[in-house]
Amino acid sequence: MTRIRRRTAAAAAALLALPLALLAATPAPAAPLSLTATVATGTANPANPSDAQTQTQVQVELPRPTGPFAVGRQVLHLVDRDRPDPWVPASGPRQLMVSVYYPARPGTGGPAPYMTAEAARLLLADRGASGVIPVEAVTGVRTWSRTDAVPHPGRFPLVVLSPGFTLPRTTLTSLAEDLSSRGYVVALVDHTYENTGTTFPDGRTLPCTVCHTLQTPEQWAALDASRATDISFVIDRLTAHDHPDWAYSRLIDPRRIGVAGHSAGGAATVPALLSDPRIRAGADLDGTLDFPVPDSGLDHKPFLLIGHPLPGPEDATWTDAWTRLDGWKRWLTVAGSDHATFTDNPLFVEAFGLPAQPGTTIRAERGIELTRRYVAAFFDLQLKGVPQPLLDGPDPAAPEVGFHG
Repeated sequence: MTRIRRRTAAAAAALLALPLALLAATPAPAAPLSLTATVATGTANPANPSDAQTQTQVQVELPRPTGPFAVGRQVLHLVDRDRPDPWVPASGPRQLMVSVYYPARPGTGGPAPYMTAEAARLLLADRGASGVIPVEAVTGVRTWSRTDAVPHPGRFPLVVLSPGFTLPRTTLTSLAEDLSSRGYVVALVDHTYENTGTTFPDGRTLPCTVCHTLQTPEQWAALDASRATDISFVIDRLTAHDHPDWAYSRLIDPRRIGVAGHSAGGAATVPALLSDPRIRAGADLDGTLDFPVPDSGLDHKPFLLIGHPLPGPEDATWTDAWTRLDGWKRWLTVAGSDHATFTDNPLFVEAFGLPAQPGTTIRAERGIELTRRYVAAFFDLQLKGVPQPLLDGPDPAAPEVGFHG
């Protein structure tokens, strides 16, 4: 991974307004390890009818959430009429699809689907998995949330989740459902034109226009800054005093807001924390920090880094950020993991017998379990004020997790 140039807080703020022209349309070379997805790993077995029939019968099930609450889900279409789309200005104002998960009353609502068929088709095609993993295996994933479930009474912290670049928001469903079951409202954001396919209420599925085009640190930083703007807009619309875009906005405690993400979504936590005073804490799941932490730090805001071990030197953007983080901080490394461990994708790899990345030894459910435990512990400590010995040092029950420094 490349070391990213250091920038001052003033330069970081300026990046929030970088224009579309920074993003060249020239195809980029292969993405670094920190930006790849395991679901594409491996090649298909020779196709034959019996194999295809067997594959369509595979049922992928997300791990059951571990908290005491049932989980509701509503999908929102948000339109920022004050901001043209940064990647396709001709399309008009910035539009986002957001899945909002919330503590719910058990036994209410209907089954929540995982992904639309067209979004699944585009994801599999992009990952070279068409014909290896059937579309039906993705659309038919067993989730634990319930559409339009009756909300549980109370006021809960809000966590905004941002997925990896080129990946749809659904790849963080396991984490979103678990956080919600533990007493959080979770807003899981699709950043339009930045993933393989976003399906809107009118049935359109918009493709990725910037996938495989980013080449320079400045372009990646511009992407992160744009995502931070998306995140702040989502917070605006979920917590608005007058006419919020979510019917159950009363569930959110606006004094307790955090943000987390995988890969580029994790990198976007830095500009989000810098630009939005409402966000109190951030977590980066294996994302290279192309938008660097400035010399002035993050205004003492807590920050969690959790990632996979690298075959060579540590990610220079993390070592650089570590010295600048001026609040509570932890840097965790999960032995045997790879970049996709912190998402739902390895569940598909295992279900269809695809080879894992070299050096990956952790099972899919174990990776999800550890991700859930440590991310929840971080937000329980920082947003709920509940002491978390898990974050004080190595835990015998989690020998894979190492503490930096």
